[in-house]
Amino acid sequence: MRRLLILAGLLCCAACGREDVEAPKARAGAPPSAAFTPQAAQKRRAAARRPTGRHELARLKRPVLLRLTPGGRRLARIGTRTEFGSRTVLGVVGRRAGWLRVVATQRPNGERGWIPGSSARLSRTDFAIHVDRSARRLTVRHGSRLLRRVPVAVGRPDTPTPTGRFAVTDRLRTAGTDSPYGCCAVALTGHQTKLRPGWPGGDRLAVHGTPQPETVGRPVSLGCMRAERRDIEWIMARVPLGTPVFIRA
Repeated sequence: MRRLLILAGLLCCAACGREDVEAPKARAGAPPSAAFTPQAAQKRRAAARRPTGRHELARLKRPVLLRLTPGGRRLARIGTRTEFGSRTVLGVVGRRAGWLRVVATQRPNGERGWIPGSSARLSRTDFAIHVDRSARRLTVRHGSRLLRRVPVAVGRPDTPTPTGRFAVTDRLRTAGTDSPYGCCAVALTGHQTKLRPGWPGGDRLAVHGTPQPETVGRPVSLGCMRAERRDIEWIMARVPLGTPVFIRA
């Protein structure tokens, strides 16, 4: 699938900010208060900078070796950019003494790897994508809030959409709406393990557009999820890299 994507552009932006909190001065003669000590103000500033959100993300600061266990066997080398040119942002699903357990494209579906925590800049997000394969429906949530419900095409019975936890790796724009991926595609870490013999593309999963909107809501794909243009454009504009994607049967 990935080799058939024609990339005409890439939309990827990030912003961060910080607002320091100055501790108010105590009134003359008033007893000292723990709430207004320099130490307390420092803790408040640190808390304001600490990433919040349900799902932890790791943006690589430098190339890193993915390992089977913390400090264990080498599995793959991961660069700071994906094969499509996006910043590498990995979903974090565990920690152990300076190491991060991550969801990575370089691992088979359902299997994880470990990277040193010092190699990544951590952040968090409350965004999550959920796909119900039997209902042929995708939902985008922000914490407990349902933001959007989207009908999608899913894999055929002989090429079913894999289930499990994945993550968003890229937000890609194609050369035109006549592309088999429509206007754009949200690439995932997952792989299609039941490709048809002779399939010339790759095995990467994605949520993408389609020049055949009448197929949306039906089990007709090779494993990817197809959405109407207005829906995939909405997802592209809002969902950050590294966002977890949960697909269930």
